[in-house]
Amino acid sequence: MQNEAGSNVDLYIPRKCSWTNRLLQAKDHSSTQINVGKLDPVSGTFTGESDVYALAGYLRGRGEADEALTCLVNKKDESEL
Repeated sequence: MQNEAGSNVDLYIPRKCSWTNRLLQAKDHSSTQINVGKLDPVSGTFTGESDVYALAGYLRGRGEADEALTCLVNKKDESEL
Protein backbone atom coordinates (compact mmCIF):
# COMPACT_ATOMS: atom_id res chain seq x y z
CA MET A 1 0.00 0.00 0.00
CA GLN A 2 1.30 3.46 -0.85
CA ASN A 3 0.49 6.84 0.63
CA GLU A 4 -0.16 10.05 -1.32
CA ALA A 5 3.58 10.78 -1.57
CA GLY A 6 4.15 7.42 -3.29
CA SER A 7 6.20 5.75 -0.54
CA ASN A 8 5.40 2.29 0.80
CA VAL A 9 3.61 2.28 4.15
CA ASP A 10 3.08 -1.48 4.59
CA LEU A 11 5.05 -3.14 7.35
CA TYR A 12 5.74 -6.31 5.34
CA ILE A 13 6.28 -6.53 1.60
CA PRO A 14 6.50 -10.19 0.52
CA ARG A 15 9.23 -11.29 -1.87
CA LYS A 16 8.82 -13.75 -4.72
CA CYS A 17 11.18 -16.50 -5.78
CA SER A 18 13.05 -15.40 -8.90
CA TRP A 19 12.85 -18.91 -10.40
CA THR A 20 9.40 -20.26 -9.47
CA ASN A 21 7.53 -16.99 -8.74
CA ARG A 22 6.31 -18.46 -5.45
CA LEU A 23 5.71 -16.04 -2.61
CA LEU A 24 8.41 -16.29 0.04
CA GLN A 25 6.56 -16.46 3.33
CA ALA A 26 7.89 -14.89 6.50
CA LYS A 27 8.23 -18.36 8.06
CA ASP A 28 10.34 -19.72 5.17
CA HIS A 29 13.64 -19.62 7.03
CA SER A 30 15.50 -21.57 4.37
CA SER A 31 14.89 -19.04 1.58
CA THR A 32 17.77 -16.80 0.59
CA GLN A 33 18.41 -13.57 -1.27
CA ILE A 34 21.62 -13.22 -3.28
CA ASN A 35 23.13 -10.08 -4.81
CA VAL A 36 25.20 -10.80 -7.93
CA GLY A 37 27.58 -7.96 -8.73
CA LYS A 38 27.92 -6.43 -12.19
CA LEU A 39 31.37 -6.21 -13.76
CA ASP A 40 32.79 -3.77 -16.28
CA PRO A 41 33.26 -5.78 -19.52
CA VAL A 42 36.54 -4.08 -20.39
CA SER A 43 38.44 -3.97 -17.10
CA GLY A 44 36.59 -6.72 -15.20
CA THR A 45 36.16 -4.55 -12.11
CA PHE A 46 33.05 -4.29 -9.95
CA THR A 47 30.84 -1.35 -11.01
CA GLY A 48 29.01 -0.98 -7.68
CA GLU A 49 25.71 -2.25 -9.10
CA SER A 50 24.17 -5.66 -8.51
CA ASP A 51 21.20 -7.81 -9.49
CA VAL A 52 19.09 -9.28 -6.69
CA TYR A 53 17.82 -12.87 -6.85
CA ALA A 54 15.58 -14.48 -4.23
CA LEU A 55 15.39 -18.28 -4.03
CA ALA A 56 12.73 -20.23 -2.16
CA GLY A 57 13.60 -22.78 0.48
CA TYR A 58 11.71 -25.31 -1.64
CA LEU A 59 14.40 -25.06 -4.34
CA ARG A 60 17.22 -25.23 -1.85
CA GLY A 61 15.71 -28.30 -0.20
CA ARG A 62 15.45 -30.11 -3.53
CA GLY A 63 19.04 -29.19 -4.47
CA GLU A 64 17.99 -27.13 -7.51
CA ALA A 65 19.07 -23.67 -6.32
CA ASP A 66 22.50 -23.80 -8.02
CA GLU A 67 21.00 -24.59 -11.40
CA ALA A 68 18.27 -21.97 -10.97
CA LEU A 69 20.73 -19.22 -10.05
CA THR A 70 23.03 -20.14 -12.94
CA CYS A 71 20.15 -20.03 -15.44
CA LEU A 72 18.85 -16.71 -14.07
CA VAL A 73 22.27 -15.05 -14.29
CA ASN A 74 22.93 -16.42 -17.80
CA LYS A 75 19.51 -15.22 -18.99
CA LYS A 76 20.19 -11.74 -17.57
CA ASP A 77 23.64 -11.60 -19.21
CA GLU A 78 22.23 -12.63 -22.61
CA SER A 79 19.49 -10.01 -22.44
CA GLU A 80 22.02 -7.22 -21.76
CA LEU A 81 24.08 -7.95 -24.87
